[in-house]
Amino acid sequence: MEEDSDLISNLPCEILLRFISFLPLREAVRTSFLSTTWRSLWKPLHVNLEFDLNKIACHEVLRKEIVQLLGAFISSYDAFEQRKFLISQTESSKNMNALNFTATKGEKELHLDFLDKLQVRNHFDLKLEPFLGFEKNSFCSLKTLHLRSVNHVSKKFVFDLFSSCWCLENLKLEKCEGLKDFAIKSNEFLQSLTIVDCPNIFEIAISVPNLKSFYYRGVLPKIQMNYCSNLVDVVLDMCANSCCNNFNCEELLSLLASLKEVEILTISGWLLEWLCAAGVIFKRLEFRLNNLKELRLFDSSIDAAKRDSLACFLNITPSLQKLFIEVDQSRHSVERPFFHHYWHDCHLWMDQSMVKSNANQLEQLKFVEFTGFTHKRDQLLLLDLLLTTAVSLESMIITSPRNLLWRAVKIPTSQPKHVCSVNPKAASNSFEMDYFWGFTRADSSGRCVANARPL
Repeated sequence: MEEDSDLISNLPCEILLRFISFLPLREAVRTSFLSTTWRSLWKPLHVNLEFDLNKIACHEVLRKEIVQLLGAFISSYDAFEQRKFLISQTESSKNMNALNFTATKGEKELHLDFLDKLQVRNHFDLKLEPFLGFEKNSFCSLKTLHLRSVNHVSKKFVFDLFSSCWCLENLKLEKCEGLKDFAIKSNEFLQSLTIVDCPNIFEIAISVPNLKSFYYRGVLPKIQMNYCSNLVDVVLDMCANSCCNNFNCEELLSLLASLKEVEILTISGWLLEWLCAAGVIFKRLEFRLNNLKELRLFDSSIDAAKRDSLACFLNITPSLQKLFIEVDQSRHSVERPFFHHYWHDCHLWMDQSMVKSNANQLEQLKFVEFTGFTHKRDQLLLLDLLLTTAVSLESMIITSPRNLLWRAVKIPTSQPKHVCSVNPKAASNSFEMDYFWGFTRADSSGRCVANARPL
């Protein structure tokens, strides 16, 4: 055997990885510079780093040092494979945190999960913004940051980490129990913000000039969008937990007004119902969603109030091209509260003819998809309203809970009766009066597979 042979490097990768797992993070990162063999070990890699999160929370120098270690770990890697390591607290805290690092086609992601096992969760505020005091080089390649279970102890560490991510494009905040107020100011790179399942959140303030996508799922908070004129896609998936106490008609209208440039909007149907129940008539508002091209509405059911509130809301969407309605009975229903003060006479109890007369024509609406259709009268009346107002409609697809597909088709009034059979409740006369609408079975692509017949 040659004297200069590297016996350690020739060991199986599993053994070398075992060696690295016992090293402190700083020394573990340095092994990637030893040789090609050692560098290839970082494909996936598991490294253990032990610390006391409580000490980090109150020790600024230590927090910054750990952030710098993470930066060195990320910047030293230029392959496309995934790398992972564990951050564990000391035995006294009996807590484990998993930190995942992923690099995909050069765009690197950092996933940080603080597995919070604390019995008592203190409320806390989290404010994130870039800070000139941090070096830019270490995290310049980091594009996505995913934070999970941030708590009052780890918030300062999260602030330091975010402050150093100058080129961050995507940020996700998930399952942060105890988080009450969240505020974010960002540089010109951040384009996507996601906040999901933070049950105690009360207020969200966003000042991100180039933000294009905002996804929110959780309890109803106060949301302020400042200097977000580039927003394109917004999801407001509000659940029912304790939302009645947080409902403020003025604040919600202010949020909708800040979304007037949005092109795609997904919203809970009960929010529109509550606004109308509080006396809001969308047609009389000072703003319009003139750029809205696609609207997605979901709810646990469609009744008369929800049907009419949607019809009212559509009056401020003159450019709407696609409408998706999803009825999911597994969703928790939200009971509408009694509002003592109306802005003006409530309009949710008008008959169908009055609702139709107050509805604007949707001249650009070409596609409608209704999922979870159950043949109920209010759903049929909603379809009738859409078929009447969507004067340029090209396709309407209806899916039952059993995944049976139906498609609306134009039927000439001169067509013989034996060719098609149409349920009167599921048909609508056009303004031109030379055809009416019927429904026919369709395949998975939406193509008709049979003559029109009752739904």
